[in-house]
Amino acid sequence: MTPTEPVVLRDRVHLIGIGGAGMSGIARILLARGAEVSGSDAKDSRIVLALRALGARVEVGHDPAHLPQAPATVVVSSAIRESNPELAAARERGLEVAHRAQALAALTTGRLLACVTGTAGKTSTTSMLTVALQHAGLDPSFAIGGDLASSGSGAHEGTGDVFVAEADESDASFLAFSPTVAVVTNVEADHLDHYGTPQAYVDAFGEFLGRITPGGTLVACADDPGAADLARLAESRGIRVRRYGHGPVDAELVDFRPDGAGARVVLRLAGTEHRLRLGVPGEHMALNALGALLAGIELGAPAEVLLAGLAAFDGVRRRFEFKGRADGVAVYDDYAHHPSKVAAQLRAARDVVGGSGRVVVAFQPHLYSRTREFAADFGRALALADEVVVLDVFGAREDPEPGVTGALVADAVPLPAEHVRFVPGWSDVPGVVAGIARPGDLVITMGAGDVTVLGPEVLLELERRP
Repeated sequence: MTPTEPVVLRDRVHLIGIGGAGMSGIARILLARGAEVSGSDAKDSRIVLALRALGARVEVGHDPAHLPQAPATVVVSSAIRESNPELAAARERGLEVAHRAQALAALTTGRLLACVTGTAGKTSTTSMLTVALQHAGLDPSFAIGGDLASSGSGAHEGTGDVFVAEADESDASFLAFSPTVAVVTNVEADHLDHYGTPQAYVDAFGEFLGRITPGGTLVACADDPGAADLARLAESRGIRVRRYGHGPVDAELVDFRPDGAGARVVLRLAGTEHRLRLGVPGEHMALNALGALLAGIELGAPAEVLLAGLAAFDGVRRRFEFKGRADGVAVYDDYAHHPSKVAAQLRAARDVVGGSGRVVVAFQPHLYSRTREFAADFGRALALADEVVVLDVFGAREDPEPGVTGALVADAVPLPAEHVRFVPGWSDVPGVVAGIARPGDLVITMGAGDVTVLGPEVLLELERRP
């Protein structure tokens, strides 16, 4: 199956792994459009329960009996292996099988499409653009790889002409889309389990430029070397480019100042300075806001209204998400799973805590291949914290590799040994973290795996302290 070829979805659609962020978003939009939706997932979840309430038939476990009768389209993500019994049965029965990106691209047909992609910052920038456009009254359809804090959902079938989609580059499936506006936050080697080499990863973004519709626009972060190179390549091909970042660009970050769990920003747009108070921390989030601003302008929304929408943005679940406070310690959770993302969020954590406390991070490496390739980079990024706890690897779709454990990351952290701990026992982590944290500290659980559920456990341990 080539995940970039166009498909036409049937009126009956079955999604294998329907509880995932991307898959559940497709299901929501299909349900809103009146399709008959079914699916399966490994376990019940808040997302699965919500989809059932919307009218989807969702089964727990994977069994060929869950498949609908033909004609139907079966949708899978790259995380679903060919050995999955439902996928194998679907192929045997001759049912049409589509990749998640193909299905989402089909849903964007006939809409003014804005895609946000890049190694890091996709979800936050897509979310900011969505909220800003909503504030402008455009009611866009959207599909995001995370849930907006305001609505609790990552997908919506809007009444407007605009569709905003987070385009996943991890398996090159972003090549399924044909955007009029494409935002690229940064380009930095990742997902080498799929691409093999850093150059192949970069080349995929060059191919993505060819997917921008004639007369369309690339919005790129000039501060990132990879995105800057891509912008120059786009211009050489005659593509309109709008840049954001520091320096003389279309949307310039003039000043950034931390302000509690947010920031105060001065930006320059078309020669005019604007002041913006963001409700999310970190200079990288201010840059994401500038990218969203330029994209919104390209989609026809007024700058002043977009800025007001950005000021109202209150975050995305699992992106520096506040989980609670106990015994004077604030606990956050974040999805960061690439060295650049880890570094950016730890800098944001430092901004939030200021000089009043320390930053304590509990980091769970994601994927054996990524851990092997980037252990040293993760170590350097984690050294931005004061205290580091490293969990064992969350393998996700990969099988274990001999010698590849979280210890590779812990050993690479250039901090004194007493400030770095490798804790392979998952259930031991909350007690270890609570034992380290002091009043005034900020604790952040970090990673793309099940580390996200540890925040409440850490809070319980903190509450139990004498």
